[in-house]
Amino acid sequence: MINQLFPNVKWDKMWDATYETIYMTGISTIATFVLGLAIGILLFLTSPHQLWANKLSNFIIGAFVNVFRSIPFIILIILLIPFTKFLLGTIRGTNAALPALIIGAAPFYARMVLIALREIDKGVIEAAKSMGAKTSTIIWKVLIPESMPALLSGITVTAVALVGYTAMAGTIGAGGLGNLAFIDGFQRSRDDVTLMATIIILVIVFIIQFIGDFITSKIDKR
Repeated sequence: MINQLFPNVKWDKMWDATYETIYMTGISTIATFVLGLAIGILLFLTSPHQLWANKLSNFIIGAFVNVFRSIPFIILIILLIPFTKFLLGTIRGTNAALPALIIGAAPFYARMVLIALREIDKGVIEAAKSMGAKTSTIIWKVLIPESMPALLSGITVTAVALVGYTAMAGTIGAGGLGNLAFIDGFQRSRDDVTLMATIIILVIVFIIQFIGDFITSKIDKR
């Protein structure tokens, strides 16, 4: 039945492409969480009336975030081709897509981190400061735990966006379902290949969203 509905689909290629999409999404999501969290915390701490308040630093970090989150992803991939080639020696394949995926998503997530941190009750931070807590202690014991539900919700949204980014990266040879849909589907007029790749991408997105929402609901005690 499935073979009749999707006669042109080569399932070994489809599963390989699925693995490549999951690989790119997984690695880039982890790296984006770490990098975006660090940038977001720096943005928060250097903002007015915070522990490391510094207008110049805050402006520079904020400008970096705003510039890179504003560039359309497909253009960002092209701009980063020289950097990617220098870093990895190639611009094709799943690993070659990772720099663009991370650089494209981390500033987006950093802004979500900043929003999450701003929602923390200032009294909690002031109480920690009054007890002589170090900045590192405030970060690890106050800022991150207090904002964790919002941080997880934000990385879920970012991971979903990254699935879409991998599909765009596939159009320039990064592999994955986007590449398969474009090369084997669109360019060869095989609509069933494109449709199946789209269905699998949707399933991946639904799974990511379900897991993210489930974990967030478990740790959110409000």
